[in-house]
Amino acid sequence: SQAAKMKLKHNINPVLLQLINFIVLVYSLVTYIPWYILSGSKQAIAKAKQVKARPVNNKPGGAYRSVNSLHCLASVLYPGCDTLDKVFKYAKTKYKDKKLLGTREILKEEDEIQPSGKVFKKVILGKYTWLSYEDVYIKAVNFGNGLAVLGQQPKTNIAIFCETRAEWMIAAQACFMCNYQLVTLYATLGGPAIVHGLNETEVTTIITSKELMQTKLKEIVSQVPLLQHIITVDGKPTTWSEFPKGVIVHTMASVQAMGAKADIGNKQPSRPVPSDIAVIMYTSGSTGIPKGVMISHCNIIAGITGMAERIPNLGEKDIYIGYLPLAHVLELSAELVCLSHGCRIGYSSPQTLADQSSKIKKGSKGDVTTLKPTLMAAVPEIMDRIYKNVMNKVNEMTSFQRNLFILAYNYKMEQISKGYTTPLCDSLIFRKVRMLLGGKIRILLCGGAPLSAATQRFMNICFCCPVGQGYGLTESAGAGTITEVWDYTTGRVGAPLVCCEIKLMNWEEGGYYNTDKPYPRGEILIGGQNVTVGYYKNEARTRKDFTVDENGQRWLHTGDIGEFHHDGCLKIIDRKKDLVKLQAGEYVSLGKVEAALKNLPLVDNICVYASSFHSYVIGFVVPNQKELADLARKKGFKGTWEEICNSPEMEKEVLKVLAEAAMAANLEKFEIPVKIRLSPDPWTPETGLVTDAFKLKRKELTAFYQVDIDRMYGKNVK
Repeated sequence: SQAAKMKLKHNINPVLLQLINFIVLVYSLVTYIPWYILSGSKQAIAKAKQVKARPVNNKPGGAYRSVNSLHCLASVLYPGCDTLDKVFKYAKTKYKDKKLLGTREILKEEDEIQPSGKVFKKVILGKYTWLSYEDVYIKAVNFGNGLAVLGQQPKTNIAIFCETRAEWMIAAQACFMCNYQLVTLYATLGGPAIVHGLNETEVTTIITSKELMQTKLKEIVSQVPLLQHIITVDGKPTTWSEFPKGVIVHTMASVQAMGAKADIGNKQPSRPVPSDIAVIMYTSGSTGIPKGVMISHCNIIAGITGMAERIPNLGEKDIYIGYLPLAHVLELSAELVCLSHGCRIGYSSPQTLADQSSKIKKGSKGDVTTLKPTLMAAVPEIMDRIYKNVMNKVNEMTSFQRNLFILAYNYKMEQISKGYTTPLCDSLIFRKVRMLLGGKIRILLCGGAPLSAATQRFMNICFCCPVGQGYGLTESAGAGTITEVWDYTTGRVGAPLVCCEIKLMNWEEGGYYNTDKPYPRGEILIGGQNVTVGYYKNEARTRKDFTVDENGQRWLHTGDIGEFHHDGCLKIIDRKKDLVKLQAGEYVSLGKVEAALKNLPLVDNICVYASSFHSYVIGFVVPNQKELADLARKKGFKGTWEEICNSPEMEKEVLKVLAEAAMAANLEKFEIPVKIRLSPDPWTPETGLVTDAFKLKRKELTAFYQVDIDRMYGKNVK
């Protein structure tokens, strides 16, 4: 079984192991009946086995809907709250003096010199200071009015290019209230991508931070001719004389002061309607130029309505830790879900998240330890990092401690796969690990890329909470599917949310059909109010990715291939396009990388491979026999053709040539293959690895080189 494969290996004397197993069996029998009666897990086990979504008709390719929205898809969170400003006003009235946004005060900053001579900035942070719902509302109203004083008109674009922090959310709420279209850009985007986004949307005002202004904006501001105002959320920078004429730098506080004084009189601000654009969210494109996804008020509200339904007992007792980029649809949606349900949001960053994080001074507390959140969203890379750190610590334990941990881990894995809980193991063995995330996490939400089964199971076991895997795209306002909390299976992304329906469309080239047995398979199409308006100023791409059916329902063609299981849960099994999202969230266009390297004299053919479970790219290369033989001779390597191709030394030499060519072609660092396999045999149509037109058959190449893929990604190869 899958659980057996994921068990950890121990080295306990077999006789002692038999005795331990007998004690565990007795313990399980004695505790089972009271646990079954008292814990309410009877219902959880029953729910886990229930059908979660059904097709709306019996035709192949019929849309699947959640059993909770079979007859009508949900689209509104609260009656009458059909725009984001109304949602916030409703929440402000209901939760008035309750804490909403929290930020830690910086007590001390210092430079720490490393043995290598490098200087690391370290911080000592204090308690969280909180703004109430009422405080945030007033700050947002004032900021919106201040922007109007600066000349911002309703239905015009305004950009935010800032780290995740309270001011980001205040600025966003101000824009939602005044019907300004918020253009979001990742703080990690490269210069040309930022310039493209700012110029395409013709913004005159950008909201940013001192640090980003000095590091990223300063270099490109001269390439954005329409820019008039820069607003820094954290005070004026010390030097800003370098900015071109006509660009004025304001602080957020000064704009809010302008708004507080502004005489609006009887002039009613222009409120949005549900179909108005709330956000233009720039997302990584396959060609390197990001696309702006237009997301309306009703798109976001439908999406967060669907997401909120999957989080049981969501409310005022919950504390969410916000540290992922707010320019990403996953984080923005998660925070809007919390804001609309009375939860607190405490801000953090990947560098200050935990006690061991890079910016936290040794001996002082990271954000999770101080905040003790109950809800957290994470991308697989962060979960994988936690997994590796914990397992490294386990390997450093004494033999007795390590074996005790492994026994408890394997025991709990068995119990979880049956739907049972293990309160004794949780409090005695896993409490310490749980404290790494503050000790109070009740649900971990994971999205952005696939999570490996081993990491998901590890988080379930060690953090004693369900891991909700989600699937959604910027183009679907982040909504698609999320697993239910009592569903402890791995590798699936759950049933459609109550706001949308999902159908599978045949993809003949890939050999996936919605009539396949035992599971229907095909390209995933998402339909519902959460499906966005399209791409900004890109009608051709919008027509390609979005369609409208005879009932007026809007469908997004995701390019992902999925299969529906008998209980209505979806599993992602392939990708239609050759665009792969790496573990850290960067997109790699395999074709683009191949095109940059294919024309090298040393390369006869190349197939680049990337996996969402890993952070780097690998490749298979058919080398040019003459060129490689010459290179081997130069390097003093003697051997047959096969020996040259199988030599790790020659792989390294070819990698150097590839890396040089990749740099010359302006490929990003993460796009450059890190490991390769040199193939002594050419790929011909007869081998089945290329088509008659010599186009790569990725599926067949992957299967052919599976052993090499495992080797290059460091898996144990038997």
